[in-house]
Amino acid sequence: MAHSLSAKKRIRQNAKRKTINRSRKAQVKTQIKRFEAALAGGDAKAASEQYKLIAKKLDKTAATSTIHKRTAARKKSRLAKRLNALKAKVG
Repeated sequence: MAHSLSAKKRIRQNAKRKTINRSRKAQVKTQIKRFEAALAGGDAKAASEQYKLIAKKLDKTAATSTIHKRTAARKKSRLAKRLNALKAKVG
């Protein structure tokens, strides 16, 4: 158990950041699921809208260092690849 005031404060801060970071990661995962649902439905327009939202969410999450900026870029790239494949298939 921490004894100094600064160590106790650090524990409180870490707990608060952990909940915020978990929430952000969960929101990203939810957006990705919505995007995948639009892809599975074959709706290119809905998938495009979902991609815009997920790209924005990933950029914001990376800006706050919840996830690394390269991780966000990699996820966006892979999702864009899937979106482009659907667009090519549809028309």
